[in-house]
Amino acid sequence: MNPDPLLPRRESVEVLRAEAQDERDTLIEERLRAGEDPWDFMEDLPTIDELVVFLLRAEHIVGDGGLRPTHARNQRLMRQIAAQYPELSRAVEGMLGAENTHRRWDAVVRVLGGA
Repeated sequence: MNPDPLLPRRESVEVLRAEAQDERDTLIEERLRAGEDPWDFMEDLPTIDELVVFLLRAEHIVGDGGLRPTHARNQRLMRQIAAQYPELSRAVEGMLGAENTHRRWDAVVRVLGGA
């Protein structure tokens, strides 16, 4: 059952994680090629599950005409992602509990080339 028709269920979490791993590997390679020291940036990168959540969120934004959600809608969207993908619940909870996450998501979405 899909609680939000704007959030169609995608592939399995394993497939989404593989896509996110590819994205993360690309981010790491780009930063290394730019001469950055991995000791300076590795712990700042999102986890694979956080990237999956960011990618699902970005797809929703694109599907919603590119309109970034308000803070309240963003919270609801994140909870819907956790409901549809229980394996991502821990990542979503951590992201919802982080300070100023709404702005952090905007920055990461820009880095990932999303909406």
